[in-house]
Amino acid sequence: MTAVPRRRMVPAYLATGGRSRPGTAGFERLTVLCTTGTAPSPESPELEAEHRRLWELLQPGALTVVEAAAHLRLPVSATVFLAADLVEAGCLRARAPIPRAQQTDRTIVERLLVGLRALR
Repeated sequence: MTAVPRRRMVPAYLATGGRSRPGTAGFERLTVLCTTGTAPSPESPELEAEHRRLWELLQPGALTVVEAAAHLRLPVSATVFLAADLVEAGCLRARAPIPRAQQTDRTIVERLLVGLRALR
C-alpha cells in the first residue's frame, strides 16, 4: 500500500476567527492578489501566522485566491477572509479577475486578409 501524504488541516473557523463574512466585499475565487510592499505588523492582534504565510507567498508575484488557497492548503473560503484582512490592513491589493477575451468577428479577419493580399 502507498502511504498518502498527510496534510495539515486547519478548520476554517480558526482561520476566519469565527466570522461568517469577510470585512471587504467583492472577493471571488479568481480575484488576483498582490502585495503592496507593506508587511503585516507582528504586533497587530487581529493578524495571525496564516496572514503572514499568505503575505510571504505573494512576495514573488500575484496569485488568484484559489491558487493561494492551494499553496496554503486552506479552504478557499478561509483564504478569502485572510486576504480581506490583509487588504484592510493595507498589506495586499486585490483586483477583479481578468475578463475573458471576446472572439474576433470572422468577417473583419477575412477583410483584413483580402486587404493584405491586395498589397502584393
